[in-house]
Amino acid sequence: MAVKIYIVYYSMYGHIEKLAKKVQEGVNSVEGAEATLWQVPETLPSEELAKLRALPKSIVPIIHPNQLPEADSFIFGFPTRFGMMAAQFKAFLDSTEELCKTQRLAGKSAGIITSTSSQGGGQETTVLTAITPLAHHGMIFVPFGIRFAYSNEFGNVKEVKGGSPYGAGTYAEREGPTSIESMHAFDHGYYFANITKQLKEATA
Repeated sequence: MAVKIYIVYYSMYGHIEKLAKKVQEGVNSVEGAEATLWQVPETLPSEELAKLRALPKSIVPIIHPNQLPEADSFIFGFPTRFGMMAAQFKAFLDSTEELCKTQRLAGKSAGIITSTSSQGGGQETTVLTAITPLAHHGMIFVPFGIRFAYSNEFGNVKEVKGGSPYGAGTYAEREGPTSIESMHAFDHGYYFANITKQLKEATA
């Protein structure tokens, strides 16, 4: 049976969604792994979203907290707000309290992808501060590392790019992920899927 990986994200301007789709491609390139995309509910009123010039939501389905235990592992994606996860995703995690009390997600692995508006906007702090709820759930955080540093230009300092050893990332002040960021996202999904398979096989 294939390992089920849920890629759960919030995206206001489409950057995280594009990154999530690249991660999905990476996961699905691994035999015996299957990724499904999910969005978390929006919390802002339509009037406020219009003022912010937010993009219309895509057809990716909205997830309910009770669906989370169905997956073997997760990659969570969200933009940064003041160096932390966006409030919409925080609200979703706050709604998982019952799952936390019963530890329904304990032992499941999780990775994180993010986007910021600038180089100093929180590519690393957003992920670091997001690990706290994972710890409460008893989940296993799987960072991206620098596994692909030399083969896929992770150490390239000539081009402005998002991402870090904590997870794939992009910058929101442009159309979407660059070719290098997309490559990192694919690699993140590929690596994470293999780790998930190993963990599931070890506990079978």
